[in-house]
Amino acid sequence: MTRSRLATGVLASAARRRPLAVVLAALAVLALAAVALVRGGADQPAAADDANPRYLPPSAHVFVINLENKGYDETWGPASKAPYLSQTLRGQGVLLNTYYGIGHNSLDNYIAEVSGQGPNGQTQADCQTYSPFIQTGTAAQGQAVGSGCVYPSGVPTLAGQLTQAGKTWKGYMEDMGTPCRHPQLGAVDDTQRARVGDQYAARHNPFVYFAGITGSPDCAANDVDLSALSGDVSSPSTTPTVSFITPNLCHDGHDSPCVDGEPGGLVSADAWLKQWVPVITGSPAFKQDGVLVITFDESDGPQQDASACCGEGPGPNAPLPGITGMGGGRVGALVLSPFTAGGTWSTTSYNHYSLLASIEDLYGLPFLGYAGAPGLNRFGLDVYNKGV
Repeated sequence: MTRSRLATGVLASAARRRPLAVVLAALAVLALAAVALVRGGADQPAAADDANPRYLPPSAHVFVINLENKGYDETWGPASKAPYLSQTLRGQGVLLNTYYGIGHNSLDNYIAEVSGQGPNGQTQADCQTYSPFIQTGTAAQGQAVGSGCVYPSGVPTLAGQLTQAGKTWKGYMEDMGTPCRHPQLGAVDDTQRARVGDQYAARHNPFVYFAGITGSPDCAANDVDLSALSGDVSSPSTTPTVSFITPNLCHDGHDSPCVDGEPGGLVSADAWLKQWVPVITGSPAFKQDGVLVITFDESDGPQQDASACCGEGPGPNAPLPGITGMGGGRVGALVLSPFTAGGTWSTTSYNHYSLLASIEDLYGLPFLGYAGAPGLNRFGLDVYNKGV
C-alpha cells in the first residue's frame, strides 16, 4: 500500500471514531510532514552558530564511501550494472537525486569533501606531480589563493576539526598498504596507474594533500589500509567518529577492465559494495547512530557532464571548476542510516561542499571553505526522514 493510500485510510478510520477537531489536527500534522519532506534541506538555516539543530539525529558515526566517474543515470537508472547499489541498497535508504560533484577531474572533488577548498589547475589535473601548494593569500570563504597540490599546514581540514573537538577520524584506503602513503614532495606521482597487486591511487586519498595531516603522527595512525576497517568497527569505542573509505582503482569503478583482469566499472564496484557495506551496516556503531553516504566523485564519460547545482563560482584559483561548466555533474548519493526511511528520495540540491557542511553540522563544527557558502543546503528532514 502506498503512503498516500495508507494516510487516507488512517484519516477515514479516524473520522469514524474521532471528533472533527482531532481529524483536522491529524491533517495539519500530515501537511507539515509533507512540507518537511519536500523542502528538507532548502529551509535549513545557513549560519554556523546553530549547533545541533533539532532536525539532526544524535549521530556519532559517519561513514563516506567514494566511487568514481559515473553519472546519475548510469548508476541509478533501470539499466544500471550495479543492482546491489541501485536496487538492494536503494531500498534501504534515501536517494539524493540532485547531488553533484564540484569539478573535474577526481582530486578536486575529494579535497572539497574534507576542506571546502575549491579547485585549482593542478588539482583539476589530478596532481601528476606531488607539488606543494604555493599560497599567496586567502580569499572569501576561507579559500587559499595559489596553485599546487599539498596545501600548507595553515589550511584547515575536517580531520583537524574533529581532532580539536576531541573526536576521531580515519581514512581507509584499499591497497594502500603502508599508512599515509604518498609520493615524495615534488616527485611524479607513481600511483596514477594501477599495477597488479597495487591499485591504490593517492589522488583518491584527500588526507595526504594537506601538510597539516602528513606532517603529523595522526597521518600514520589514521590514514590506513582498508583491511583495518573490519576490526575497527567491531566495537563502538574503536569506530572512528568519521570514516572516509576509498576502494582501489578497480573496485571504485574507475578502471574498466582492470589491470588484474576483473571487469571493473560498476560491475566490480557493486561486488565490492556487496562485500563491505554489510561490514559497516552490521556494526554496533552503525546500528546505534550511524550515517553511511555512498556517492561518486564526478560524472564522467564520452560527453563529460560539468553541470552544477548550488550556485558555486569558479573560486580564486581556476577559471572554471569543471572543464566545460561550473561543476562535476550530477552523480547522486545514497544515505543509509537508522534515521532514514528506505526507498525514499530527496530532490533538494546538494554537492560535495554540502556533504562536508552536513558532517560538520552533526558535531556543531564551523563550516570550512565553501561548506559555509550562503544558501548551501545541508542534510535536513528530507534525509533524516525517519524521525529521531
